[in-house]
Amino acid sequence: MCQRNGAALKRTTSIFFFLCAMALVHGFSFACASRLHRPSALAAESELRTYIVHVRLPELGFQSLMDRESYYRSFLPNALTESSSADERMIYAYSEVIKGFAAKLSPEEVEAMKAKDGFLHAYPDVLLYPQTTYTPKFLGLNPNSGVWPESGFGNGTIIGLLDSGIWPEHPSLNASGMPPPPKKWKGTCVDYGEDFNASHCSNKLTSTTAAGWFVPGAQVLGNAQGTATGMAPHAHLAIYRVCYPTGCAGSDILAGIDQAVQDGVDVISVSLGGLQSEPFINDPLAIGAFHAMRNGIFVSCSAGNQGPGHGSVANEAPWYLSVGASTVDRAIRANTKLGNGDTFMGQSGYQPKGFGPTPLPLVYPGDICAEGALNEDKVAGKVVLCDGGSISRVRKGMAVLKAGGAAMILLNNEGSVLPLIAEAHVLPASEISFEDGEKIKAYINSTKNPTATILFKGTVFGDTAAPEVAGFSSRGPSIQSFGILKPDIIGPGVDILAAWPLNASISDIPGDTRRVKFNMISGTSMSAPHLSGLAAVLKSAHPNWSPAAIKSAMMTTAYVLNTKGKPITDQTHGPADVFAIGAGHVNITRAAHPGLVYDLTADDYIPYLCGLYTEQEVQAIAGSTAHCSNETTILEGELNYPSFSVVFKSEGPSSFSFKRTVTNVGDANSSYHVEVAQPDGVNIEVQPNNLHFTKVNEKKSFQVVFTLKISVPSDLSISQGHIKWISGSKYQVRSPISFLMHPPSQR
Repeated sequence: MCQRNGAALKRTTSIFFFLCAMALVHGFSFACASRLHRPSALAAESELRTYIVHVRLPELGFQSLMDRESYYRSFLPNALTESSSADERMIYAYSEVIKGFAAKLSPEEVEAMKAKDGFLHAYPDVLLYPQTTYTPKFLGLNPNSGVWPESGFGNGTIIGLLDSGIWPEHPSLNASGMPPPPKKWKGTCVDYGEDFNASHCSNKLTSTTAAGWFVPGAQVLGNAQGTATGMAPHAHLAIYRVCYPTGCAGSDILAGIDQAVQDGVDVISVSLGGLQSEPFINDPLAIGAFHAMRNGIFVSCSAGNQGPGHGSVANEAPWYLSVGASTVDRAIRANTKLGNGDTFMGQSGYQPKGFGPTPLPLVYPGDICAEGALNEDKVAGKVVLCDGGSISRVRKGMAVLKAGGAAMILLNNEGSVLPLIAEAHVLPASEISFEDGEKIKAYINSTKNPTATILFKGTVFGDTAAPEVAGFSSRGPSIQSFGILKPDIIGPGVDILAAWPLNASISDIPGDTRRVKFNMISGTSMSAPHLSGLAAVLKSAHPNWSPAAIKSAMMTTAYVLNTKGKPITDQTHGPADVFAIGAGHVNITRAAHPGLVYDLTADDYIPYLCGLYTEQEVQAIAGSTAHCSNETTILEGELNYPSFSVVFKSEGPSSFSFKRTVTNVGDANSSYHVEVAQPDGVNIEVQPNNLHFTKVNEKKSFQVVFTLKISVPSDLSISQGHIKWISGSKYQVRSPISFLMHPPSQR
């Protein structure tokens, strides 16, 4: 059990984290809310800050919880160990995910601590930050057939969400018809906190995008109407509060995972990430997730919203699923039509029925669409063209409305990675691309009396190819481990209908009094809970599958073609590369029956970690029983991973041979042959090229040899291909391959 002074599970105080929860809910069910604690102070006094300390436990162990805490306190400065000040300094005493504690210390005290027997590693606490009605259908989930009914809609699984709180009265958390949590659930409902007590807990309460209950008639301002549901609507949800107004401290995240492991969850969903890549040894989320995985828990993390640059991916460890964001083929259309007849495609979540097609005067006031900056005499009763800028889009509309403007056309920023999204504007509006905005400016400058109107088309499907990788979605390669391809996969993360706090404005800006049950949200914070929910579905259908097997099933069955039958594209340029989509877009129907899986145990990661870190550092990550001196270290690419990332360095070898082992989870008597997509600059050979199985769970190994071609173009830095094991028309097990030529130094 993770101990801490004080505790509180509150109603949500953060819109973002509530949405992550509701994203889970709209696909899963809830169990009950576990106990959580007040936020840690990263710098309580000027000379102190919070450190996370890893230690080696005594060989004889402990007789009681008090013995453990007493041992942890022995690492504090001697002057504190016998005083009440130790209680004030100690923040957490961990038990499940690491052997260690979090405490307020000075740098000098940490240095002195390093000399004590049993000390392994210490690092300053870090702050992480937050990174539906249609997506189930888009993903192929059918309530009457296929994987949903086969898995019981995620029945019997528990999803743990690291979050800032929850709004328990939301209809997505309705517990009607929900059975009690399974017997493995050991958590309890916190009966104190801001506006939260034990009566708010139910058989469901735990998140909404991942595990939300069926909510008929869900919509946002009349758009995207349908039945909202999470990916695993019969799953239970456990909410662990780890985020506060200042952010999400690593020590709190470790505490949340520590409690989730103890409570018995099956899946942990994390829509958090840092702003820069961190070594695993200093990454509390990576370390906590490792021990969750060791306990059989599947962990899904957002890949980050720092795209589209290469190397921007967050949450890079190979033992969890890193999820990028993609679009669906639904749009809330609001098109701009000029007086000359030209029409430009746009979006808006607010579509007033009383706004007619009659053209109105069109003006461009320049980059001044801010409150107090617009001249009412020049914009009143007119359609106002506004540049993107740094002010929020809805705030720009509020400024136009207050100045008397009739409508707004809003340009996206030049080179923006943000897609056109259906925001809840406060006046008739259309968000259009920067390029189309420039055409409208040219029309204004060349026309004596320019006019325009906005044509509201409502919710439309299939008018654009999907999925498409969101411009903001973070890209690989992994900076901490070039030999592991990240992100692993992509899933819906743009304009997702998600449950919304009942006491919050739809736009979350002052002056907007509109209240709704659902809103349209974008980010990898939405895509990660989709995959968390789908993981719960797979866990329910295949209760004996390991986290690695579930991950493999998702990755090797992902698709790489869009709804038009063409390669998935990137919103910022043409075809999306492997560092944008990973294995591709999740295909839950095929993932339920993958044929073969690449499995891994916690111990299989030790040789991999020993190739990256010292033995003492590996023990801090994986536990003090890990001994690199007893292991044969492996290259990163030798990990039995469902994808490949091959790194050719200037002074390194020109050929690599990586072994992989697959486990048959398909037909007992089955044969596979391999298909190879050869990349530019590299030759791939698979040995053997046929595999035959005679029973379920039988394992077979093969070697993949990658050889750099002699005549490689000097400007070739990235290349990609794949291998695919095929068994008739029933199974296709695809592993993407990335190639890096002469990458920068790692870590």
